[in-house]
Amino acid sequence: MDTSNTITPARRRGDLGEDAAARFLESRGMRVVERNWRYRQWELDLVCRDGDTLVFVEVKTRMAGSMSAPADGLGRAKRARLVKAASRYLSAKGLWDEPCRFDLAAVVDTGVSLDVEHIENAFDLTGMRL
Repeated sequence: MDTSNTITPARRRGDLGEDAAARFLESRGMRVVERNWRYRQWELDLVCRDGDTLVFVEVKTRMAGSMSAPADGLGRAKRARLVKAASRYLSAKGLWDEPCRFDLAAVVDTGVSLDVEHIENAFDLTGMRL
């Protein structure tokens, strides 16, 4: 059986979380310029503009009552992958002179709604070895 086109419940939840995060950020004045931008094994969930700042937004979606919070998925290895993806994005688009930051959109699926918490500057590059 070919499962390459099968959408798992986790993937569906993630897609819905990204949709909710994009709507939430746009309602607060940010403009989504890219969704699911990929280069090789690296992916950026959302790339947004917040005024003059380019914002790389990682979206983490969890079910309410989950053993881990959405922010728990933003560990050291994940941050390093995001920085590599962002670097590739900046190179591909010729945007190295742009001010940038890394945000987190933590989405909790309550079964009734998707609650979004936006964490600006979720991490920086201080002390990061790549």
